[in-house]
Amino acid sequence: VQLQASGGGLVQAGVSLGLSCVASKQTDRSMGWFRQAPGKEREFLAAINWSGSATMFANSVKDRFSISRDNAKTTVYLQMSSLKPDDTAIYYCAASPEITVQRDKYDIWGQGTLVTVSS
Repeated sequence: VQLQASGGGLVQAGVSLGLSCVASKQTDRSMGWFRQAPGKEREFLAAINWSGSATMFANSVKDRFSISRDNAKTTVYLQMSSLKPDDTAIYYCAASPEITVQRDKYDIWGQGTLVTVSS
């Protein structure tokens, strides 16, 4: 499976933005979103299991971000609202055999999409 993330761009603080991650084929893997800001480690944001019945969020974004998937379209979405300049980062999607917050459990990664939030 290969993953392709898209939807990033330059936005103003306070707006919403949606990211998409398309898988090259249908998969029963759990999917996660991570981000990496300049000079910082890659951090977990959200995850969803293969059926969409379970989700996990980082405390820092759980009130502003949501995750969903459409298996028929082999796509996972990250909807972000009330964006802040601190949300500026490269956003990555990844696949894991199980839903988890642990970065090292994700063994397939997309190439990342840049989100820049201006103040």
